[in-house]
Amino acid sequence: MSFGQRLQEIRGGFERPFWVANISEIFERLSYYGAFSSLAVYLQEKLNFSTEQTGTLTGIFGGMVWFLAIFGGAIADKLGFRRALSMAYLILAAAYFLIGSIGASWLAPVRAAVPLSLFVGCILILPALGIALVKPSVVGTTARASKENVRSIGYSIYYTMVNIGGTAGPFVADWAHTHFGLERVFRISALSVFAMFFFVLLFFRDPRKPGDVPAPSIIQVVRNFCVVLGKYWIVLPAVLFALISAVASFFYHLAVPWWLWAGLLILVLAGISKFMWFLVIFTGYWIVFWQQYTSLPGFIHTFVDPGAHVELILITDAAIVVCLTFLVNYLARKIPPFQAVILGTVISAASWLILSFWPTVLGAIFSIAVLALGEIIQQPPYYAYISRLAPPGQQGTYMGFAFLPIGIGSLVGGWFGGTMMHHFGEVAHHPERAWWAISAVGFATALLLWIYDRAIKPAPQEPAAEAPAQ
Repeated sequence: MSFGQRLQEIRGGFERPFWVANISEIFERLSYYGAFSSLAVYLQEKLNFSTEQTGTLTGIFGGMVWFLAIFGGAIADKLGFRRALSMAYLILAAAYFLIGSIGASWLAPVRAAVPLSLFVGCILILPALGIALVKPSVVGTTARASKENVRSIGYSIYYTMVNIGGTAGPFVADWAHTHFGLERVFRISALSVFAMFFFVLLFFRDPRKPGDVPAPSIIQVVRNFCVVLGKYWIVLPAVLFALISAVASFFYHLAVPWWLWAGLLILVLAGISKFMWFLVIFTGYWIVFWQQYTSLPGFIHTFVDPGAHVELILITDAAIVVCLTFLVNYLARKIPPFQAVILGTVISAASWLILSFWPTVLGAIFSIAVLALGEIIQQPPYYAYISRLAPPGQQGTYMGFAFLPIGIGSLVGGWFGGTMMHHFGEVAHHPERAWWAISAVGFATALLLWIYDRAIKPAPQEPAAEAPAQ
């Protein structure tokens, strides 16, 4: 097929909802990454949280977004993507406004009535309620409003739009931080997503195809959710108890014995489906990835250069993805999808070793650039594969589960990175060694993925809910 024919195929391969949803995603990501790039500094320098608390709270902000997406996907299937998106952008506008108002005088009575860490933690969960609806809706629209022959390109376009917003967000945040103060960063994020509320209402319509099934009932949504999860009567109680224990441990300083955590982990791993096994293993990739937002800002300000513009440094990842996604995916097009995921994980894991041996601002930029290359290699094949697992009418549910490793990775990664930085930086006085531990998690993840590919993956004839990401 000639280049001209392929270009014509791409032009006619996407319906209008595809473009409306993905354009709105630019501004949603601008808001999210603008807020995220300033959050660690805001918590540590404005609200006086410790290194460990800052890591945990930023992990909550990033993690709950993606964890709740597995429920948001099921809800989006039921509501329809148009209603889900418009509701989400309204929630996000209110949530970012509240984050920027944590220190405001009108919230003083609430701050005085509850522990500050609990108050801030609850507010940081609020954006998750909106983004949990946005992500599966946009990815589900991409699946439904793309023809089969251009769907992989559709996900590359989606990922490029995400990273255009990811590039613009830290840039806008740095400008707002410099000229107006940290609080205004979150107000600008609120304004950006509020504009998308009207954009969706005016221009977006739910994509429909002749073979589409009706919206599922609530009972069917719950059944779909449970089928993907596995032995839900084991997994759900264990996960719920683990979340309650984690909240009690962080906010109320209650000690949870290690054997209880180990028991809960064994229960979860025993109950989940083979597809979920893949998602749990792949969590390690995101533990490594999210350190650029949870640990790197504090590392730079504390151990490298207190005057560095962290928000501008964090533009590197998204800028590399925007510039190189299509080129790298073209060069890596012959790599089988599962091998691409493993290769991307290895490259991302190796990225932080650059900073460990070269702890400077330039070293941080190079580390993030290499991290982005690994991200580019594994992400589009990952999303395209999982979208093909979804039966008709369940795209939102399946794509919601695709985001689960991102959420767990942020929750665990925030705590892990904060703990490593405290131990190696403030106790052992060798902060660069924290990056060794973080890279080790990535290499271990790649090894586990390799083992999964050879020992655990189900046979092709098994149900889609049990299929591996390959």
